[in-house]
Amino acid sequence: MNKANSLKKASETAVKMLKDCGFEAFLIGGSVRDYIMGLPIGDIDITTSATPTEVEEVFKDFRVIETGIKHGTVTVLIDNEPIEITTYRSESSYSDNRHPDSVSFSKALKDDVIRRDFTMNGIAFDFQDGFVDLVDGMTDINNETIRCIGGAETRFREDALRILRALRFSAVLGFSIEENTAKAIHKCKDLLKNISAERIQIEFSKLVCGENAYNVLQEYADVICVFIPEIKDSIGFEQINRHHIYDVYTHSLKALEQSKNELHIRLALFLHDIGKPFVAHFDEKGEQHYYSHPKKSAELAEKILTRLRFDNDTKEKVLTLVRMHDTPIMLDKEDSPSKKRLKRILSQVGKDLTFDLIEIKRCDNSAQNPKYYRGDDFYKATYDMLDEIINGNECFSIKDLKINGNDLIAIGFKGKDIGKALQKCLDGVIAEKVQNNFDDLIKYAKNKG
Repeated sequence: MNKANSLKKASETAVKMLKDCGFEAFLIGGSVRDYIMGLPIGDIDITTSATPTEVEEVFKDFRVIETGIKHGTVTVLIDNEPIEITTYRSESSYSDNRHPDSVSFSKALKDDVIRRDFTMNGIAFDFQDGFVDLVDGMTDINNETIRCIGGAETRFREDALRILRALRFSAVLGFSIEENTAKAIHKCKDLLKNISAERIQIEFSKLVCGENAYNVLQEYADVICVFIPEIKDSIGFEQINRHHIYDVYTHSLKALEQSKNELHIRLALFLHDIGKPFVAHFDEKGEQHYYSHPKKSAELAEKILTRLRFDNDTKEKVLTLVRMHDTPIMLDKEDSPSKKRLKRILSQVGKDLTFDLIEIKRCDNSAQNPKYYRGDDFYKATYDMLDEIINGNECFSIKDLKINGNDLIAIGFKGKDIGKALQKCLDGVIAEKVQNNFDDLIKYAKNKG
């Protein structure tokens, strides 16, 4: 049984058991929205008139986890599938702009629906009777619109994370944000300062990977600035350089828009040029240059990624790509990729990140002045050359050398000199100054020059 069928069976079982005991029970939230839209269904939430104590009694023969019992939520494991079941509830004020100060359990579905965030997430579903739509969410789904339930400002002041959730849904689903909801997002944006970095990071990561990320990041740049203030200087910063036709921020979003839907690549493109406004200077002809911007961008990116609690693996990948995004892959005055330069990059960052770096360079280049785009054939040739190097087992790392540390020890090398000699040999092979064979490498290693 696949995951979707397993979840459906488990949720049907849960709803039936609650109803057989005399309670109301409905699927609600994102799973219902995704079902309507024909999207894969993830976690299933059930809302019910049963109190948490009554839910625990209904499922006394199952494993029950008191996930958030004071707010009415328990999780039941049915056929190893976690099903979250929450009692109908209404909520009081939200002093911290994130959690209700108190909740009151209810016996009416409407009380539970009107406390939720967006109309598209307020549709309930019963396996027997179908959909119960008290907030006209079906219309908004059909019209691809994100609209708050009730007053938008009220919803955002209750839980400021909803601001980012609206942007994330718009980016991922491609829905537009209804006018009053959009106005409230801009007005309430500073409430995001009350939200934990971890929560912001999760929503922002999904946002930047959305198909509609460009439009959302452009239209709501002021909102993004609340938790990434380092981008402010990039917004509207015109690049007075023949290679560019967009301001720094727009260029970065144009590059991001064309990239693979992989988080570290999208983050690297979003951040790759944020250092430009801080290092820009004009030459005697009035053209702007940004020679040290990769280093400055990486410095700023590290602060951002650390502050937003990104994991170390993602940070390392993003920072490497930002630092190296301007690394040349051609020899001077040549129009085709250089095998020497590609081997050098492979030796520095490995196979996977080298392919990612070429993706970064392609997207960066394609978001510049079209006159200077190297063309799809150039990047295809680059990828083909990388495949040729890797599949041909050509030497680009110390482990590929035909000598090793023991060989050098045997001829008198000691300590740190062993590593230095191996690196010298690798550099020589990549630069085609020496052949990758034992005798030539031994001789090259001994050479003091």
